[in-house]
Amino acid sequence: MSDKIALIDADSLLYYEMGKPTLEEAIEGIDSRIEQILNFAGTTKYMGFLTLSKCFRYNVAKTKPYKYNRKGGVGKPPIFYALKEYVQQRWGFYGVKGLEADDLVAIYHTEDTVICSPDKDVLKQLPGTHFNYGKMEFVTTSHDDAYSFLCVQVLMGDSTDGIPGIPKVGPKTAEKWVAEDCSLTMVLEKYTEKFGIHEGITKFAETFNLVYLITSSEEALRVGVENIPEAVILNSVEEKIDETDGSDW
Repeated sequence: MSDKIALIDADSLLYYEMGKPTLEEAIEGIDSRIEQILNFAGTTKYMGFLTLSKCFRYNVAKTKPYKYNRKGGVGKPPIFYALKEYVQQRWGFYGVKGLEADDLVAIYHTEDTVICSPDKDVLKQLPGTHFNYGKMEFVTTSHDDAYSFLCVQVLMGDSTDGIPGIPKVGPKTAEKWVAEDCSLTMVLEKYTEKFGIHEGITKFAETFNLVYLITSSEEALRVGVENIPEAVILNSVEEKIDETDGSDW
């Protein structure tokens, strides 16, 4: 086992298991997936993160509501919320109000961590070693590739989260522009060419703040999120709550 720390983006874990017929089966699935992640990452040390509530991006979004295109009126099954409580109690996973799990992975990421997430934003925007537990494969993202991906995202927005970019700019156009000039200065120029100076700057800032992952407590403070806790590194062998401790789980 290595001394690396697995940073687990746990939101997807809940989605993967919430469709199980019973809570017991879902819990077995969660435990199995976490243990599998740690085995593949080659470590027993980990931190696990959840999205607890609506994040700051809902306040940033002005052009269109953040994630407006998600299915409205379709609530998550009760198992989802039970699993969220379970991973907090049993595995020590946690979240910070105002931030998404993606942001917390970015904040705590260092050279000593392995990022464990299937989320494209995490995989492509954060440089370093990743374990994509959706595809069960390792991916390495360079600093240059991460910056290029951010520029492309700001140009075209993110349809998955309902984030608008420059109208009629898709992947091919965005990637072509970035290949010619990989810089946020170029991206801002494209916005001002399309919308004019004032509106272009405003829309650029909105899209940038929606797609960019928060990477420090200082950046979190700038978006109104305070009290980022110190890193609490758990050990799946030594510190996981004992299953015989008398808890309801």
